[in-house]
Amino acid sequence: MIARIPLVMEPQPEGGYTVTSPALPELITEGDTISECLANAEDAFKAVLEIYEEQGRHLPPDIHVDEDSGPVCVEAILTVPIP
Repeated sequence: MIARIPLVMEPQPEGGYTVTSPALPELITEGDTISECLANAEDAFKAVLEIYEEQGRHLPPDIHVDEDSGPVCVEAILTVPIP
């Protein structure tokens, strides 16, 4: 499936990032690098999809799903602290 998911990656003081989605409050993950965050966000989105399916819920309208197979694409907003 190809899905467009808004993500927020917030740097943590101890290093790495916390990843959330304003459109899917159930999606929370983390990673040490941006690429790790994106891979973890894909896994977290798949878990959220399973939860929605089990509960008979529809995805929010701002999550765009284009087809049934393929990668998950994400849109990310990175919070960068200003020194």
